Amino acid sequence: MPNLHDIERRIKSVNSTKQITRTMEMVAAAKIRRASERVESALPWAVAISDMLISTAKYAHLDNEPLLQVHDEVKRVLVVAVTSDRGLAGGFNTNVLRYVEKLTKEKQREGAEVEVAACGKKAIGYFTYRGIDPVFSFAGYSADPEFSQAAELSGYVMSAYAEGKLDEVFIVYNHAKNAAEQTLVEQQVLPVKEESYADLLGLTAKQEDIFKSFRERDDSAIPGDIDFEPSTESVMSYMMNAYLNNAFYYAMLDSAAGEQGARRNAMKSATDNANEMVSTLERVYNTVRQGAITTEITEIVGGAAALED
Repeated sequence: MPNLHDIERRIKSVNSTKQITRTMEMVAAAKIRRASERVESALPWAVAISDMLISTAKYAHLDNEPLLQVHDEVKRVLVVAVTSDRGLAGGFNTNVLRYVEKLTKEKQREGAEVEVAACGKKAIGYFTYRGIDPVFSFAGYSADPEFSQAAELSGYVMSAYAEGKLDEVFIVYNHAKNAAEQTLVEQQVLPVKEESYADLLGLTAKQEDIFKSFRERDDSAIPGDIDFEPSTESVMSYMMNAYLNNAFYYAMLDSAAGEQGARRNAMKSATDNANEMVSTLERVYNTVRQGAITTEITEIVGGAAALED
C-alpha cells in the first residue's frame, strides 16, 4: 500500500498534466472555427471548378491538353500524404500514413513504381525513418496552409504528368466532416475522374444551393455546344491548372480543420481520463488515510490499556 506522501505527489502530477491537456483542448477548440471557415469558403470554388472541368472536358479534344490524357500503362504513381506537423491528435496522422503505405503496396504489386510526397512533419518523419525519400515535401504550415505550397506541388505534378513521368496521382488526407469527426479520403487527382466533391466527401446539396444544378444534373435535357475562347488549348490549360491547384490546396485546408478537431477530441479524452484518475487516487488516499487513523487510534487505545494494567 503506498504512503500518503506518494499519493499526494501523484495527484499533483496528474492535476498538472490535466491543466496542460485542458489548455490544449481550449486552444484547439478556438482554432477550429477559423479553420472551418476557411474550408467553407474554399468549398464552393472547389465544387465549381471540379464540376466545370468534368462537364467541359468531354467537348474538348483530349489531344489539346496532356493533363487530360489517360496513359495506357500505369508505371509510376505519386501518392501525396497530408498530415500535421504536431502530434497529440489521436489517430489523425496514423490513419493517413497507414493507408498511404497500404496504397503504395497495392500499386507496387500491380507493377507500378510509387513515389511519395509528404505534407507535414509527421509524414516526412514517417517515410524518412522507413528509408523512403519523399520526392516533394514541406512542413511547418499544416495548421495554417498557404496557397503557394499547393501551387508549388501542383507545378511539379503538372510537369511530371505532361512529360510522362507520372501516370497516376492520389491525395490521402483527413476530411473534417464536422468539428468532432474526421473521415479518411483517397482522391484520384490524375487522370481526372468523373467524381464530384459532393460524392467524394459525402456532401449533401443544401437548399437554394447555387451549385445544386451541377450535382443533380438532368440527363434528359439536350446538352448544347460549347465554344472555347480564345482557344480550346488555353481554356483547358487554365482549367486544369486551377483544378490541380485547388485539389491540393483544398486537401490541405480540410486536413487543417480536421487536425484541430482531432486534437480537441484527443485532449478532451486525456482531460477526462485525468479527472477519473484523480478521483481514483483521492479514494485511495482517503482509504489509506482512514487506515492510518484507525491504526493510530488502535495503538493509543492499546497503550492506554497497557498503562491501566
